[in-house]
Amino acid sequence: MTSNNDASLHPYENLTPDCILDAIENVGFLPTGSLLALNSYENRVYQVSLEDGSFIIAKFYRPERWSNEAILEEHAFTAELKQQEIPVVAPIAINDKTLFSFNGFRFAVFPRQGGRTPELEQAETLEQLGRFLGRIHAIGASRPFAHRPKISVQNFGFESLSFLLEHDFISPEVRTNYQNAAVELLQLVEQRYDAIMPRNIRLHGDCHPGNLLWRDDAPHFVDLDDCRMGPAVQDLWMLLSGDNNEMSHQFRQILKGYETFFEFDLAELSLIESLRSLRLLHYSAWLARRWDDPAFPQHFPWFNSPRYWEEQMITLREQIERLQAPALKL
Repeated sequence: MTSNNDASLHPYENLTPDCILDAIENVGFLPTGSLLALNSYENRVYQVSLEDGSFIIAKFYRPERWSNEAILEEHAFTAELKQQEIPVVAPIAINDKTLFSFNGFRFAVFPRQGGRTPELEQAETLEQLGRFLGRIHAIGASRPFAHRPKISVQNFGFESLSFLLEHDFISPEVRTNYQNAAVELLQLVEQRYDAIMPRNIRLHGDCHPGNLLWRDDAPHFVDLDDCRMGPAVQDLWMLLSGDNNEMSHQFRQILKGYETFFEFDLAELSLIESLRSLRLLHYSAWLARRWDDPAFPQHFPWFNSPRYWEEQMITLREQIERLQAPALKL
């Protein structure tokens, strides 16, 4: 599909440096004028230098992605976790508000949080992550989200595939084979879901190592922009790597800490490859849905090429084999 890079269609066209600085001043901060754009494509995130020598992080939400209610629900969840002394980076409240608007852009302000990527090969690190995730899930299970969706085969899987097909993103050379592989894969995922009917709780939702910062011998959880309802294992499987034996060992270490605070349903182990499959399809559709944003062709030049779709088709077939194999065992 030919992308449309007309700047008039770009949702952040009017988010200029002056607009960002004026927005920050409008809520009471005194910026020096120094901005550093951080790696974020769904939203726009900046480190802002203040006149007192400190820094804040300003996140400008992508227009029309979330409702105000859904964003405030994310903020309330992070505040709830922080109140229980769970190290999450929560938005700064100003006059009892955490969501602000300026020139048509909604934004929130966060404290700057330093740290490094956690050493997931260390058993102690996995156990400590497990403890905090168990605490997060114990709180997450106490009540549901009202305005945020759940992870489902329909919205992450079938709707993603439909978007790719309807908007002609998939290369014609592999379109039929890709579609057949995706449908077969999603049917297997549905079978896994139907077999265990997992409990849906409030989750971080995107708990990969890039959203974890290790500092002062503890993890700090950042970027809950994708928090949703879903099975508990969604926040655990992205911490695993290697073959089945290695992943089993890693998962046991996580559960040592996790089950101190929240019971894990071992039946959810059978959803790991299902969730990986849904993430693959959802990621391709996410890139496709954002392809009119000039930042995406610039930073993801390999997407939407014949080679990309051929590799994705092969990956989907590999996922079919994984789903047909026995689930991870502890």
